[in-house]
Amino acid sequence: MIIDNTFDFRRDVKPNADPDKESKKLLSYHKYLWSKKLPNGQMFELSDTEPDNYLFHKSKLGKFSMSSDGIGVSFINRKDMSEIINQISEKRKEEILSIVYSLGGFIIFPSNKIMINGKKRLTINGERGWNRRIVDRFDLTLECIRRYYLNIDNPLQQTLQRYEKFFQLFQNFRGYVEFFLLQDLVNSKFTEIKFFLNFDAKLPLRPLPKSLEEYNQYINNNLDFIIKRRNRMK
Repeated sequence: MIIDNTFDFRRDVKPNADPDKESKKLLSYHKYLWSKKLPNGQMFELSDTEPDNYLFHKSKLGKFSMSSDGIGVSFINRKDMSEIINQISEKRKEEILSIVYSLGGFIIFPSNKIMINGKKRLTINGERGWNRRIVDRFDLTLECIRRYYLNIDNPLQQTLQRYEKFFQLFQNFRGYVEFFLLQDLVNSKFTEIKFFLNFDAKLPLRPLPKSLEEYNQYINNNLDFIIKRRNRMK
């Protein structure tokens, strides 16, 4: 398969539709990219023909239902960011979105909701979006995954623990990072995240950019990561 790593997946769906759910091209790219050997040498083969599943894996490793999730979060349509976003030109907004919606801005996570005490809990996708200490930021999400592998408490700990079998596929944090081509968001020793904004290790509430200057720092670092990651994909 030839990968167009700069393709804007909004072009593959109807206006205002969600590429994570509706783009057939994105689905085919995910299936192609992540059907590969795991750190233990076994194949993680993904199927897109299982009913009611975006992507599905079944083997002696287990059963895994997977869905697409955007990790290039621009905050452009976030209401509580409007005062800052309104200072950005429409041309710049479109430049940002065209990169955010390219291949480097997407990943897959488990999509099955796990029942606890008779109630279905949020998936990783859902929790990282709703969690007020993460606000959908992928750099903070990856920090939580790093801490999870080290058994260090973090805002996503309970959610990540529910998908323990999925994270076991990669053996450790380095295995996870290398599998999903996230190397440009960590240091060379895989011990620290290259955060999009100045980082507070306490992971406080609402870690959003507080000014236009901070937003530009956040989005420039975010876009740089996406571009580097999509080049790894190609």
